[in-house]
Amino acid sequence: MEAAAGSTRKGEESSPAGAEGHPASAQQEPGSPLPQLLPPVEEHPKIWLPRTLRQTYIRKVGDTVNLLIPFQGKPKPRATWTHDGYALDASRVSVRNGEQDSILFIREAQRADSGRYQLSVQLGELEATATIDILVIERPGPPQSIKLVDVWGSNATLEWTPPQDTGNAALLGYTVQKADTKSGLWFTVLERYHHTSFTVSDLIVGNSYSFRVFAENQCGLSETAPITADLAHIQKAATISKTEGFAQRDFSEAPKFTQPLADCTTVTGYDTQLFCCVRASPKPKIIWLKNKMDIQGNPKYRALSHLGICSLEIRKPGPFDRGIYTCKAVNPLGEASVDCRVDVKAPH
Repeated sequence: MEAAAGSTRKGEESSPAGAEGHPASAQQEPGSPLPQLLPPVEEHPKIWLPRTLRQTYIRKVGDTVNLLIPFQGKPKPRATWTHDGYALDASRVSVRNGEQDSILFIREAQRADSGRYQLSVQLGELEATATIDILVIERPGPPQSIKLVDVWGSNATLEWTPPQDTGNAALLGYTVQKADTKSGLWFTVLERYHHTSFTVSDLIVGNSYSFRVFAENQCGLSETAPITADLAHIQKAATISKTEGFAQRDFSEAPKFTQPLADCTTVTGYDTQLFCCVRASPKPKIIWLKNKMDIQGNPKYRALSHLGICSLEIRKPGPFDRGIYTCKAVNPLGEASVDCRVDVKAPH
């Protein structure tokens, strides 16, 4: 902690004696009342503001604000608070002043509690002040709309509009997700993207897709997300009739992962799932490995593969389940693999 402010004299220096500025030792006329004597100032008022409060103090909506600010001064100074220059709203904010500190308490912070709070410690004509900026934030609202602009080949272009409410904090970006109508599962395409248009590539031929987009700030993702009204239909290439002099088109291809595995951190005892997407013809064999060791058939894990979507469920993970997980796809034309790191933490 550092001293936020020393003491300053509010008016002209005055004698601690009584009225008319007479010395305390002056002779009083018989029968006149004794003058009011101010106690001598043994220690000038000073506020010790914690370093953490020297920059904007950020809390989430619903959090408790409990600030303890030490000060000095003898005899005990008078401590008062203001919010943006006005007296505190006693129905929302409570203050407790001790001999050497003052506590500002808000049980459940709301965005209206944001602003500049000033503590004043006064001792006679001497005064010290300190200022604290409080910002109360919450999750942003969803983007106002999302539109499917164009579809060509295995690509789809999206546009959306920013949210009306950013949650009282700067946006960190947008998260775009896709889902095909066959599985209905949502997969993240990109995160913390700062523009309001994007082209999603490597969509699977023959599938139809919906898209949605979340806004994100320091509190997290928006609670809801708008979904495209139109589906993106990824058309199959036109087949060529087998006639004299023409060869039938061959759609065979080696495995290629269109959605990689994502690193994740989970909590001990909570089931965790890994997802990825692969495209191949003929249908590939899917092999899961942990730290390059085959885990097929291990009851600890449950592997599924459907319509190119591969998933691995880790049941009740523990510290031993940390490591590098690999999904390998193999068919007669070749093989491909993707990796991710899984970390397992103890519950708080």
